Amino acid sequence: MKTMRMWACLAALLLVGALGQPQAAESEDVFAFIPSGGRTLLTQVVQSRPPAQEVRALLTGKHTREEWLGYLKARTGALPALKALSDKELLTLADYLSFNMPLPVGKVPAELAKADWGKVLPQDGRDLAMNNCQFCHIITVVVTQARTKTAWLGTMHKPSHIEIELSEPQREALASYLVINAGIPADLVPEELRAGGASY
Repeated sequence: MKTMRMWACLAALLLVGALGQPQAAESEDVFAFIPSGGRTLLTQVVQSRPPAQEVRALLTGKHTREEWLGYLKARTGALPALKALSDKELLTLADYLSFNMPLPVGKVPAELAKADWGKVLPQDGRDLAMNNCQFCHIITVVVTQARTKTAWLGTMHKPSHIEIELSEPQREALASYLVINAGIPADLVPEELRAGGASY
């Protein structure tokens, strides 16, 4: 059983490695079909150059997901980039904010315009999935399943997954992202990502 798991992991890593290699005729991201996570969405909002006090309010606020969602919907005048987000993206952003804000005081950039948001902001659910779910199976196995948060957390606590180095808050955030964004129809998955993997 352990040997089979090792070979499955190796095969998945080889596939991911092959997909990660630049292709001469292909310049688009093969994983672009996976919805953006909250870090990416928040970066888009703060890079649209809204008033500094609006950005600081996002980075230092503490609210539930529902409270953040109401807040975001009420702030579209002050944060115009929010208007471009779909309802699912707004929910994803609100969910991310509920798990990650407020930032620790020392992490809030003094100069917002010069901040490297990719380094300032914690990983989002998409990041956690991309960085942790492909060790032993292709990412498609994860993102095509529509499951409850309880079901996702159950899988994450199985012996085959508990060894993945994620904190409990990260597991919660990943499960929450997947509840909102997974269940992607197979026909939206690039052909090269449809084969192989495991099932739960």
